Amino acid sequence: MAKSAEKENQQEAFGWAATDNSGILSPFNFSRRENGDDDVTLKILYCGVCHSDLHTLRNEWGFTFYPVVPGHEISGVVTKVGKNVTKFNIGDRVGVGVLVGSCKTCECCEQDLENYCPRIIFTYNSYNPDGTKNYGGYSDMIVVDQRYVLRFPDNLPLDAGAPLLCAGITVYSPMKYYGMTEAGKHLGVAGLGGLGHVAVKIGKAFGLKVTVISSSPQKESEAINRLGADSFLVSNDPAKMKVHKKSAIGTMDYIIDTVSAVHPLLPLLSLLKVNGKLVTVGLPNKPLELPVFPLVMGRKLIGGSDVGGMKETQEMLDFCAKHNITADIELIRIEEINTAMERLAKSDVRYRFVIDVANSLSQ
Repeated sequence: MAKSAEKENQQEAFGWAATDNSGILSPFNFSRRENGDDDVTLKILYCGVCHSDLHTLRNEWGFTFYPVVPGHEISGVVTKVGKNVTKFNIGDRVGVGVLVGSCKTCECCEQDLENYCPRIIFTYNSYNPDGTKNYGGYSDMIVVDQRYVLRFPDNLPLDAGAPLLCAGITVYSPMKYYGMTEAGKHLGVAGLGGLGHVAVKIGKAFGLKVTVISSSPQKESEAINRLGADSFLVSNDPAKMKVHKKSAIGTMDYIIDTVSAVHPLLPLLSLLKVNGKLVTVGLPNKPLELPVFPLVMGRKLIGGSDVGGMKETQEMLDFCAKHNITADIELIRIEEINTAMERLAKSDVRYRFVIDVANSLSQ
C-alpha cells in the first residue's frame, strides 16, 4: 500500500534532510504528491528555523523518523490550486504552519481546534493515512490541503512573518484562551528567544505591562530598548528578582513560560499574584518538577498550550499585521543551516533564523 502510494501521482521535490541523530543536514531529493482537487501547491520562499526542528533533527524527543526534512514556518506563493479550492488563487501570498492534516470530523476539528485532533498530521516527521511520509519546509515546494493553508495579509512580510506560523501562534493562543489579554494587567514572559520575543510584542499590543524573565542579564537592554518590555528580571538570582528595586514576588497576573530547557518552576510561581496563571509552551526533553504547595496556597493555575487551530492562526496573522508585529530575524542561506543549528543550540540568535529558500536552494 505504502509503496504504490509513494510511486503513483508523485512529483519531484528537493530540500535538505538529516539521515541520523547527528542532525547534520545535507541535500536531499524526494517526492511529494501531485496537486489534488482540494490541494494548494506552494513555491516555498522562506522557512523559519524553530527550536523543535533542532530537537527533531537530533531525536531528542525520541520519535524522529529519518530521513527528516524539517520546517513548519513556511511562507511562499501559490503556484497551483485544485478544482475544489475556493479560498486561494495562483499568486496568493500564503503560509503553512505546524500541521497539514487532521480527521476533520472529531470534536476538536469541529471546534476549529485541529491542533488537538487525535489524528493530527504534522508538517514533517509524520505520515499520511496512505502511508506516505511528510517532509517540511527546508525544501523548494509543498502540497497542502486548502484547509491548512493560511493567507498572509498584504502588509505582513513573508520573511519576518514566517516564524509567526509557529512562534506567533504558540504564544497568541494561550494568551487568548487563558484570558491573558486584559489591558493593564501584568504579564511575565519567561525566556527571551524565538517564542519569548514575539510574546513581548503581542503582550504589548494587548495593552499589558510586560516583564521579561531571563537567566541572561545581558539581554536586559534589548528586552526593554529593542522589544519594548517594561521591565526585566534575572531568573536565576533571587537577589535580583526585583523590578525598579522592589521585590517582584507576587506582582504578576500571568506568566507565559517559553523556556525549552529544563528549569525550576518554583521561582516563576512565586512571582504570581493570588489567582495567577502560569502557562508553559516550551518543550524540555526531560520532565519538570511541579511544586504543589504554592499552587494550593495561592490558588494559582498552571496550564499548557500547543500552537492553535487554523481559524485562530489566521486571526493571529491578521492581528500581527494590524499591529505591525513580526519576528526579529537573521536571514540565512540553506548552506548555512548546520552552523545555524549549532548557534541555535547555544541560543546564539536574535531571535529567529529564517532560511532564504528561493534564493539559496538549488540542486
